[in-house]
Amino acid sequence: MAKDALVQELVDGFDDWPAQPRPEEPASAGSCGGAARMTSELYPYDALFSPIRVNRLTLKNRIVMAPMGNIDMCEETGRPNQKMLDYFFARAKGGCGLITTGLVPVSHGIDATVTEPGGLTYFPRIDRSRTVMAGWRDLAQGVHAFGSRIFVQLTAGLGRVGNPQCLLTLKRFPASASVLPNYYMPSVPCMRLSDRRLGRIVRALGQAAADASAMGLDGVYLHGHEGYLLEQMANPAFNHRRLGRYADWRRFGLDAVREIRRRVGPDLPIMYRIDLSLALEETYGEEVLDGTYLGRMRGGRSVEQTLGYMEELVAAGVDLFDVDLGCYDNWWMPHPPASMPAGCFVPVAEAVKRRFARDGVKSNAGLPVPVVAVGKLGYPDVAERALREGACDMVMLGRPLLADPEWPNKAYAGRVDQIRPCIGCQEGCVNEFVEGGHPQCAVNPRCSFEHAMPEVPPSAASSRRVAVVGAGPAGMACALVAVRRGHEVTLMDAADELGGKLLCAGAARMKFDVENYRSYLAGQVRAAEREGGLAVELGHRAGAGELAAGGFDAIVCATGAADAVPPIPGVDGLLASGRARQASELMRDPAALAGAQSVVVVGGGVVGCECAQWLSVERGVERVCVVEALPHMMEGACTANRGHLLHVLARRGVRLLNMARVEEVRLEDAATPGGAVALRVSRNHDGHVPDPYVSWTPVLPKNVVNPLEPRIGDDWREEGLRCDLLVLACGGRADDGLFFELQKAHAAPELRNLGDAFAPGRVLEAVRAAYRLGCAL
Repeated sequence: MAKDALVQELVDGFDDWPAQPRPEEPASAGSCGGAARMTSELYPYDALFSPIRVNRLTLKNRIVMAPMGNIDMCEETGRPNQKMLDYFFARAKGGCGLITTGLVPVSHGIDATVTEPGGLTYFPRIDRSRTVMAGWRDLAQGVHAFGSRIFVQLTAGLGRVGNPQCLLTLKRFPASASVLPNYYMPSVPCMRLSDRRLGRIVRALGQAAADASAMGLDGVYLHGHEGYLLEQMANPAFNHRRLGRYADWRRFGLDAVREIRRRVGPDLPIMYRIDLSLALEETYGEEVLDGTYLGRMRGGRSVEQTLGYMEELVAAGVDLFDVDLGCYDNWWMPHPPASMPAGCFVPVAEAVKRRFARDGVKSNAGLPVPVVAVGKLGYPDVAERALREGACDMVMLGRPLLADPEWPNKAYAGRVDQIRPCIGCQEGCVNEFVEGGHPQCAVNPRCSFEHAMPEVPPSAASSRRVAVVGAGPAGMACALVAVRRGHEVTLMDAADELGGKLLCAGAARMKFDVENYRSYLAGQVRAAEREGGLAVELGHRAGAGELAAGGFDAIVCATGAADAVPPIPGVDGLLASGRARQASELMRDPAALAGAQSVVVVGGGVVGCECAQWLSVERGVERVCVVEALPHMMEGACTANRGHLLHVLARRGVRLLNMARVEEVRLEDAATPGGAVALRVSRNHDGHVPDPYVSWTPVLPKNVVNPLEPRIGDDWREEGLRCDLLVLACGGRADDGLFFELQKAHAAPELRNLGDAFAPGRVLEAVRAAYRLGCAL
């Protein structure tokens, strides 16, 4: 099996880094390849905020906004709407030097996955007709008003990673470079595109580039990575053609660049997004490759072939590259989740820089070709260090700029502690549009709502006394907005620390992003307390009578969720004896493991699987097993985050039992200290029960039916498990008792129930609701 040493080292490091010896954290200038903090040790950031020339265009700084797909941020005709415009204007105002749009297909009518019935689309379009042009012109002019530049990202199409529902809605198969399985539904084949149709796409790319230039956009950005159609044509893993012009896997990309250059002339910058390697053979072992469709994608482009291809692309007209690893079939790589280290792809950019320097690569404008580093670089010290050390020429920020559009301005001014950190959950920026929405952000409620929500919440008509009970993310966010509007707010919590569930959610080393966010919120609360208007009362559980007597005009209950205890016979006794623990408690108190070398986790949701990863990787527990009643582990979680966790658990030998129910638990010999915990488990052994370790194909949203999916039968059998410690990760129930007590007592003129106290969910729902409520009090 062909493997590249650099790629293999990186891939293994992405999985194992939390187990490696820790440098002093926060390390000097942040950390590359591990956890990172929002430090400012390298301020002033003179490398980040130095100009750079690309072709004839000078960019004011080295910060590039990544293409955060603008799905459903346009009218159904594809014309950019006000939502999309104000979303980009906010990032331009925030100081970003170069903005790139999300992908814009030019293959409507050829690639059926990009077009909806009736000729509508959820993608922005630049190819439809003059009716869409004004939106792009308005976008360019608005971005330029803030001194930023903007490139349009063009894609040849989606191909095998497109929505296979076109087979049902349009009666057309997805298309690709060759006959390949669809990513979402591998049982659906993608048909081979003819050379004639591919030629039409090449011409469409040239026309779209010419239109973009005419509309005042500053450059063109080709989407050539991650296994989209351009990458499918430009990689022998996907391009299995034997005859015709495009049997040469380099030809399609080179034709596209030459056609764009022919249409726009020599001066318009062309940027190309590429993966140094798909890393499929470095990710998956022989057993997986031999036993799945992935085996048909062996022999992908090697690192050496990619570097040679990039030099050919430069000769054809490319001025700028950004480079990463991976594709949809190991989706966590091009979309690094919370579980991956900071600065994960800096070595990839550095490898390209070294090659270009060795070969003296220059663009057609006679300039060195800048290389943009990507991958969890939202920590100013980490980004600055990568530039100072010459590993890259620019840094690309996607999710950090969604979390805080003012990231560049704050970094430039040295206000790093005021940057709102991304938590790496990808629930708003990626999973939201997979589920049918548009990109948003879990920690920034205004993201994609800039057109509707003011940057500064309006002052309240009159100041009111407000109590917020619960200092988790919802409570802190709501209190901060209410204070900024002029209310007198008291924030209360029974715990001695600010953070609520974030305290346990950020306890694992791999969840450093969450701990950064908790620290940020706590810092904002303490700053508001110092400035006046916000009083913080910790370590005291406020009761309904006390609150009713407090004379508050409004009381917000943000009391969170209580950990659920499943109705399993024997579990209460184990909890009382300490032989069973809630995952949220255990991760904050690892001493409770007490040398346990065998742990069973009941509940295979996100918390359960993250706990299993923490136990296996960070705590060194030898035998870990996860028991989940549903067909899939982590149903509903973002595919990238879910996939990486499953991949790590498989590599660590964690046993995953899906469609399994714990029927009873007991101590085998209650009179013997240290006796094993025994579990009686019912498990479905039907042949159609999904393989719980599959990380290369996603779980479809529940409203999307795969008509070819086999029905799961019933073949339930009992088996026994033994462990030293039982861990419960069975979700939570709304801790809403206080709210209903207050309601019954008429404790205040206005009562609100917020966050997990209303309905247990994610940070995304809690913070978004908190902002809206804070603006309405």
